[in-house]
Amino acid sequence: MQTNRLLITHVLFAALLLAGCASRARVGALQSESQSVELGDAESVRVEINYGAGNLEVTGGAQKLLEADFNYNVDQLKPEVEYSNSKLVVWQPEAEGLPDFRGISGFQNEWDLRFSDEVPMDLSVDIGAGTSNLRLAGLSLTGLDINLGAGISTVDLSGDWAENLDVSIDAGAAELTVRLPSDIGVRVVVDRGPTVIQAPGLTQNGNVYTNAAYGVSDVTLQLDLSTGIGLTNLLEID
Repeated sequence: MQTNRLLITHVLFAALLLAGCASRARVGALQSESQSVELGDAESVRVEINYGAGNLEVTGGAQKLLEADFNYNVDQLKPEVEYSNSKLVVWQPEAEGLPDFRGISGFQNEWDLRFSDEVPMDLSVDIGAGTSNLRLAGLSLTGLDINLGAGISTVDLSGDWAENLDVSIDAGAAELTVRLPSDIGVRVVVDRGPTVIQAPGLTQNGNVYTNAAYGVSDVTLQLDLSTGIGLTNLLEID
C-alpha cells in the first residue's frame, strides 16, 4: 500500500506541474469566503462540481440548497457559483486548466460544500487532483457521476437508499475508497486498469462484485467503476 501511495503522490505532483495555462500562479494571503444558494421553486436539481486541485469536502445537512465555505491563496483559484433553471454549478474559473504551479509551494485550495438532503439531486463531480471526501449517504441522489484525476478520495455511499441508484466512478491515478451499504443490494462492475482492488465481504465473479443483499433487497445500488493506476477499496458498512 505504501508503494501505491508514493506512486499516487508522484503522479499528483506531475499533474500539478503539467496542468499549467498561460498565467503563473502566485501564492498570496489566504482568502476565505462563504456562499449559499436558495432552492427556490425547483422540485429537483442538477448539480455539477468542477474542482481543480486541493482539498474537497462534500456532504449533506444544509438548510439551503447549498451552503459553502471556500479557502484559497491563489487568485486564479477563486471559485464561481451559478444557479439557474434548476441547475447549480460550482466550478474553478480557469476553463483551460489549472494555473502553472511550477516553482511555487504552499498553495491552498479548500472547498467545503454542504447540500440539502431533501431535494432530489442528479450530481456530477469532476476532480483534477488532491484529496476529496464525498460523504453522500444522506443526500437524495437520483444519479451520480464522478471523475477523479490524481489523488486520494473517499466516496461514502453507505446508508439506507430509498430508490435504486446508478453510480459511475472513473478513477485515474487514485487511492480510492468506496463505502457501500450492507442492507441494500450492491452490484459493482469494474473496468479494471493496473490497480489493486480490495473488496472484503463482497463476492467476486469475474469483474463483478456483489454483496449478500443483492437480488434480495427491493433497492439496488449499481456502481460502474473504471480504475486507472493505484488502489481501490470497496468497503461494506453496516
